[in-house]
Amino acid sequence: MQNMILVTGGAGFIGSNFILQRIQEQATSIVNLDKLTYAGNPHNLETVSSDSRYKFVQGDIGDRALMRQLLGTHHPCAIVHFAAESHVDRSIRGPEDFVRTNIDGTFALLEETRAYWSALSDEQRKSFRFVHVSTDEVYGSLGPDDPPFSESTPYAPNSPYAASKAASDHLVRAYHHTYGLPTLTTNCSNNYGRFQFPEKLIPLMILNARDGKALPVYGDGQNVRDWLYVEDHCAAIATVLRRGRLGDTYNIGGWNEKPNLEIVHMICDLVDEMAPRAGNSRRDLITFVKDRPGHDRRYAMDARKIERELGWRPKATFESGIRETVRWYLENEAWVRDVTSGSYRQWVATHYSG
Repeated sequence: MQNMILVTGGAGFIGSNFILQRIQEQATSIVNLDKLTYAGNPHNLETVSSDSRYKFVQGDIGDRALMRQLLGTHHPCAIVHFAAESHVDRSIRGPEDFVRTNIDGTFALLEETRAYWSALSDEQRKSFRFVHVSTDEVYGSLGPDDPPFSESTPYAPNSPYAASKAASDHLVRAYHHTYGLPTLTTNCSNNYGRFQFPEKLIPLMILNARDGKALPVYGDGQNVRDWLYVEDHCAAIATVLRRGRLGDTYNIGGWNEKPNLEIVHMICDLVDEMAPRAGNSRRDLITFVKDRPGHDRRYAMDARKIERELGWRPKATFESGIRETVRWYLENEAWVRDVTSGSYRQWVATHYSG
């Protein structure tokens, strides 16, 4: 059980960054359970694939027999739960997968974890942790002058994705208060960085700008998000895992509120700088498209609690983080080619047409 962490969804964007960071910075062994849906990519973890401290298992958190086997075989001292369907647009078109994974899957994981934890020795039970990684979208939307979301903000999810994550948050909270399971929940703002599947705003804009394709921006482009560099987010999760107060929630934000259109302008300018071409600025590729249903106007995170209680603060500025991110996507053509399959291209064409 010593220093063994079970990570769910570790082949995804944030999970794979977390695993690489933990293997590099700590004497930690990790079992990575991932279903390998469209957004899970084992190539993200090639640099640790032969490391004796790392093991990959393909499987579903909803498979209780598999979860029971993994817990009984590897005896983790912690579970860090990333596994989730996480794209709002996909949840609007097909919410059933989000209910199945985010609600039913989290319930199955909690049940098997509770049985495993209950059978541990007293000392092992005291040191065990279950970290549930969630989102700011559970809080709903903010007006232009509203204060940022705090850990006490009432939940008001506005999309099937956000509702499914809110339900999973409530389950985790209930398992702590009802059964004493030593849980911790983190709610993060919008992440960006390497390995993000290119249906999300920032990688989509980088790759389309590189290729001279239209840059589809919803509505008027003034929807505001708080942007968090994925490396900072992973460090925050590790901090909560080590020092968080059991049963508590910690908001993790980047202190970088920016409207989408400003983000797209910055990306265009960086791509122009790093991959110059003859002709006009990439800004000329911006195309405004019909807004998506229930599009929240603004998110902002009050991350003072994690700074005050645990001493964490993001290291990256948005300017430094976005420059590194643009450079990574431009320099990793093989990774991009691998994930942007025909089915991905068909999805983008369907979703952003018109």
